[in-house]
Amino acid sequence: MTVQPSLTVEFPLAGPAGEVIDLRRVFVSHGIASLPPMRVDEKAWTFEITVPLAGIGARTLAISQARPGHGVISVAGGISTPRVAEAVMRQVRHILSLDVDLTSFYAVARGDPDLAWVVQGAGRMVRSPTVFEDVVKTICTTNTSWGGTTRMVNALVEHLGAKAPRAPAGGPYGRAFPTPQAMADAPADFYKKVVGAGYRGAYLKALATDVAKGRVELETLGAASRDELPDGDVAARLQALPGVGPYAAAHIMLMLGRYDRLILDSWTRPTYARLLGRKRPVSDRTIERRFQRYGPYAGLAFWLFLTRDWIADDAPAYPWVQP
Repeated sequence: MTVQPSLTVEFPLAGPAGEVIDLRRVFVSHGIASLPPMRVDEKAWTFEITVPLAGIGARTLAISQARPGHGVISVAGGISTPRVAEAVMRQVRHILSLDVDLTSFYAVARGDPDLAWVVQGAGRMVRSPTVFEDVVKTICTTNTSWGGTTRMVNALVEHLGAKAPRAPAGGPYGRAFPTPQAMADAPADFYKKVVGAGYRGAYLKALATDVAKGRVELETLGAASRDELPDGDVAARLQALPGVGPYAAAHIMLMLGRYDRLILDSWTRPTYARLLGRKRPVSDRTIERRFQRYGPYAGLAFWLFLTRDWIADDAPAYPWVQP
């Protein structure tokens, strides 16, 4: 992927308490990070996303590591002003979960032989600019193949997303994720004929309409603290949405920084058994007991246990680091 920058912004790779951040682990933290308007180049270790900037418009960002301990953001078609730089950095801090404090999680992981490796910078999940986007994408993962999910999201972004400067003439890249209003305005047959969403089409249109009309408020779920809104309340609100069941709610909550629920589905269960060398399935109760020690981070610990091999232990840290 090639993005010609007109603005660059550098930022420190450190969490709120000085925790190390491995950008590679953030970029491949879960599959949604590879869905438009996001994409990952695992050779150059660059993450690209097109985001809406309030009062500025859609812009395409390319994020990579500039030098040890620092990341860099290149903005295509940006205007080099402090206001734009501040808006870009605010989006990136959210998307890469840079402000999430993982020190309590790391304190437990250090004593777990299977997860001690995470303290070297793993655990931050890529989040979309809005909770709405994460909910829509998660609905598109239910009861379908990954190819089906990709086709649905590609169509939504290509046909309904706002274009950034220098965006390609066609395709889903260089476009921001569609707003609730844009999705609400799309006719019902668009979801059937263009998106290929099947039964999900009615869910997506109903959700977008409710959000656009203010009947459903999703963004507060990402902004509220646990004291303001306990995890159980967040899960209940998510599962009240059309097309969101326990699996989808747990998935969305992982991106909201609500880590207490384990994502137990047709991929995670057999993957866990395989990693343990088991030929038979492992019960959900047994899995939950294994990660109970992590308390509010149990779901994050389980997810990292499953995805460690998404980056080989002997892989060079970054392209300029010689093996």
